[in-house]
Amino acid sequence: MDPFTMTLVVICGLALLGLPIGLSMISGSVVYMAMRGQDMGLVAERLLNSMFTGYVILAVPLFILAAELMNVGSMTDRLLRFCNALVGRFRGGLAYVNVVQSIIFSGMSGSAFADAAGSGRVISNMMTRNGRYSRSFAGALTASSAVIGPIVPPSIPMVLYALISNASIGYLFLAGILPGLLMGLMLMIVVFFTARRDNFPVEEPVPLRELPGVTARALPALMMPVVLLGGIYSGAMTPTEAAAVAAAYALLVSALLYRSVSLRQLYHSLVGGARSSVAIGMLIAGALVFNYVVTAENIPEALRVALSGYDLTPLQFLLLVNVVLLVLGCLLEGTAIILVIVPVFIPTANALGVDLVHFGVVVVVNVMIGLITPPYGLLIFIMQSITRAPLRALIRDLIPFIVALLIALAILTLFPDLVLWLPRRFGYAG
Repeated sequence: MDPFTMTLVVICGLALLGLPIGLSMISGSVVYMAMRGQDMGLVAERLLNSMFTGYVILAVPLFILAAELMNVGSMTDRLLRFCNALVGRFRGGLAYVNVVQSIIFSGMSGSAFADAAGSGRVISNMMTRNGRYSRSFAGALTASSAVIGPIVPPSIPMVLYALISNASIGYLFLAGILPGLLMGLMLMIVVFFTARRDNFPVEEPVPLRELPGVTARALPALMMPVVLLGGIYSGAMTPTEAAAVAAAYALLVSALLYRSVSLRQLYHSLVGGARSSVAIGMLIAGALVFNYVVTAENIPEALRVALSGYDLTPLQFLLLVNVVLLVLGCLLEGTAIILVIVPVFIPTANALGVDLVHFGVVVVVNVMIGLITPPYGLLIFIMQSITRAPLRALIRDLIPFIVALLIALAILTLFPDLVLWLPRRFGYAG
């Protein structure tokens, strides 16, 4: 067995035995070094050099901490009241609130899991209270709307994509705004028809005279995306510095303005953020080491040559990538796909003239859809544990939302100008 094949066998075998995928990739890479007779110090050197020079990686734990602080404070509750005042009066109002709060919350956390476990938990409980919505529908909609989280900036997956592609994080963030809104619109269309078919309840409308007060109470939370994006695109902050500002802003608003964070809650937020950061950090470390193996085997160049033999157009290449990533999304965790699989496609994308910002958005949308596709969709299991809905019913109610998101993905793939329109307004030359 050649060293690379043996490496893949070790990684897959250890992962199937329950070892975290990051440690599995490091172990497989060590086996590769040993079989090639290379210095084992290369593993540590590759890891440390990549980590210490990867300033952008620091944004990941900071955005995670910001999301944790928002969840323990009352920022989420105030945002939900604001969303309810806007769209709660329509039939199926809480379902629309679910989508709108995800769009707003996504401008703060950058994580689908933070969205689902934070504001998603609250809104799904509101929907199922007194049996107004089925648990399976509430869970399916919450999981689907949480997918928007990493599309609208800030976005942890886009930070990771920028790490392996050298694409501009600022332009990637801008490119995600319209796609995120499109995905929200597609979900609302499904809600519209489902609400009329199943005769969903109509919430008691919030009187217009109360709207200014509700907006004022939610305004500090609503200003967070404005502060972050304004700082990035004015040149005052780098995206990594913006992540630090996000964490500090969430803490100051929750603790000083809303007075809703105790020292115990702050401690639990720090611990929860650290645990999530370590889990992602270990995966990044494993991917960085394994990427050395992939590069040493010249796999990206071999793939580029193989694909060039088929004389693919850029659109055909993107459609092929969509199929591959959607299939892998059913089986693998999204971060692993971005860090391990996507780098193999980037040389071919460059050779075909595919814009890397557009490609990054298409990749992230694919990976996020993978979070709600069985059998490995992590958001399915998160929402099943929150709502206690039968897994079969939850997956059944997910199907219309998955179809809607696939339609949005097709639109984004076929019309790159839709993705790149906003970055070009800010000087992007792509």
